[in-house]
Amino acid sequence: MPKNLYPRKASKKLIVLGITGGIAAYKSAELCRLLLGAGYAVQVVMTENAKRFITPLTLETLSGRAVYSDLFAAHDWEIEHIALADEMAALLIAPATAATISRLAQGLAEDLLSCVALATTKPVIICPAMNDNMYRHPATQKNLKILKNFGYHILAPEEGELACGKIGPGRLPGLDRIVQKVRQIVG
Repeated sequence: MPKNLYPRKASKKLIVLGITGGIAAYKSAELCRLLLGAGYAVQVVMTENAKRFITPLTLETLSGRAVYSDLFAAHDWEIEHIALADEMAALLIAPATAATISRLAQGLAEDLLSCVALATTKPVIICPAMNDNMYRHPATQKNLKILKNFGYHILAPEEGELACGKIGPGRLPGLDRIVQKVRQIVG
């Protein structure tokens, strides 16, 4: 596992950027760049499915930090999900797939990202991105309500052309809108 290029205890506020396995994952590279430009340090945590859409190397290069994805990888002496949960100013999950939203709503800790979410007392910002039928499905809507009741901040998806070619709600919120939400919550 490559070491972080920047110290873990940076003077900048740390945003943990959780990336899940949807087509909108490719936008996370630009989101990482925008967060850095806004003055935040960024630590990326990817699900295994996210790595099918964008490589960790891209995000390591942009963030200057090793990308984490394996709950059971050796990370020096720290228990990584606890250390990240304690050190971060906020957890931003963008894109958040229906599967990840469901896992979080049910409290399932099956991967590093869901463990970080369960272990933190810091703000969690969820940016859903999925097909419009999946977004509108009663199960997804119920899970989003559960997360909102947990105190998570839900940034509703935008309406527009989706990867499947349909027009409807489900597009990842605009990246500037996401950064603005982070600023509003974290400062």
